Amino acid sequence: MLKILIVDDEVLERKAVAQIVTSSIENVTVVGEAPNGRVAIEMAQEHRPDIIFMDIKMPGIDGVQAVKEIKKMDADIRFIMVSAFNTFEYAKEVMQQGVKEYILKPSSKQDIVTSLQRVANEIHTERRQKEEQQSLRENLSRAVSIAQKEWVSSLLMNQVQDISFDEWGQLIGGEITSGYMMLIYLEPKGKKTFTPVEKQNWYHWLKEGLKNVVKKHEIVIGPTTDTQVPILFLCRKSTEKDYFKTNAQATVEGLNRLWQTEGLEMDAVFKVGIGNPYSHAQELNKSYHEAALALEQLLETTNRLFLFSNKPGEVFELPTENGHFEIEKKLLDSIRQGDVNQVMFIFDSYVKRLETTKNLNLEVLKKSFDELFILISRMLHDLGINYGRTPLIDRSDDIGFIFEKGKAHLLAVVQHVQLWRNNHAKGMLQKAKDYIEVHYADSITLESAAEYVELSPFYFSKLFKDRFGMTFIDYVTEIRIKHAKEEMLDPGKSLKEICYSIGYKDPNYFSRVFKKQTGLSPTEFRKVTVN
Repeated sequence: MLKILIVDDEVLERKAVAQIVTSSIENVTVVGEAPNGRVAIEMAQEHRPDIIFMDIKMPGIDGVQAVKEIKKMDADIRFIMVSAFNTFEYAKEVMQQGVKEYILKPSSKQDIVTSLQRVANEIHTERRQKEEQQSLRENLSRAVSIAQKEWVSSLLMNQVQDISFDEWGQLIGGEITSGYMMLIYLEPKGKKTFTPVEKQNWYHWLKEGLKNVVKKHEIVIGPTTDTQVPILFLCRKSTEKDYFKTNAQATVEGLNRLWQTEGLEMDAVFKVGIGNPYSHAQELNKSYHEAALALEQLLETTNRLFLFSNKPGEVFELPTENGHFEIEKKLLDSIRQGDVNQVMFIFDSYVKRLETTKNLNLEVLKKSFDELFILISRMLHDLGINYGRTPLIDRSDDIGFIFEKGKAHLLAVVQHVQLWRNNHAKGMLQKAKDYIEVHYADSITLESAAEYVELSPFYFSKLFKDRFGMTFIDYVTEIRIKHAKEEMLDPGKSLKEICYSIGYKDPNYFSRVFKKQTGLSPTEFRKVTVN
């Protein structure tokens, strides 16, 4: 049913149009009549008509002004303009508002019916198209969802043969380089199984929770069984595969926070097994089995939230407590400082913690050491230290021998860092000082100086302070104040000129910095030195 509003300052004209409309066209209703533009705007806001017959020439707010205001409120309302003034200017104004129908007074029944029929057909066509598009979108969404579940089901059964990550990336819009499986386990407390409604609610909660916590991957949620839901994580090119554990752990911990916030731990048990990432879609079945093995071992414990798989048949635990990561952090910091004694002490603590790891064997130990050495290698690269040698750990080595090889490698790394700090770093810092001496009057920053000497800003700042006993900013300030003092000896230069010439943009700030450095304001200093 289309709603019609009739606007005209002549009551007989309004009644005539209303009579013609209701008697000549089906499925329309006149929702109101307005004598002027102001009332028309109010009635349009109240009734939201589909079509308005709008007289142009009316007292107060005329038809053109009313059209403009109503269009701001609802751009979908259609207008049929009615006027005794057959002038181009009026027609042009309403055409600019998107009005296509224009009939003249006195209007014949045929003109009114024909115009209304054209507009009504246009509205019906657009509505039908919108409904078809909405239906198509909903069907497509359901089809994609079903296809995703079917694809996950296929890969779990190792039947994926004809789709690659490139093809999947084209489907979801983005370049996919790897993927891994996560197996979510949900078990009700106090009874054997979930009811169908409970299972549906948990599944919906999981879908919404993953949307909230997963930021760096595309995910495909597989079909649910009685207690398990497989999740496929598709990693984009910008997400390094080496960091998949960090991202996966963040996902699980994010879900766990939602779990606890909503008090769901009172109703069900929540645990997660995680498989390794693979670069080919055909290998994702391995990741699923790894996740299943991890979950199987996890369910034998009572105090763990999740487990990472090392390889099929073996599981390596990534500690959730901060102790393990703190030791790694302290170890990297000590290597960065070139502190041999501290490195050896921390490494012994690292080894002792590994020795307490459940299921410790050669493969687990080799995996742990490989990850540590990758971190060390990346840190050295960030510092600009070229040290490509890595420890050679054979599968035939025993655990004790691997520990010794690791210690020997760390010792060689620290000695190399010491040599770099004493030679190469010394030259880099001198280069930085020279850079400051030349550019002190520019908008010099820590980042620009660090980039100039090809060091990370963080490490450059730390190295600079260790070497010279002051921060980068303090040194720049010292150089600027030194040059300010020299320029103050020239009485022809104003303090404002000197301020700008040494890199400061605010004379008041320059004055405060100068006094803090020298104990005197620039004016006082100039009086003392010049006189």
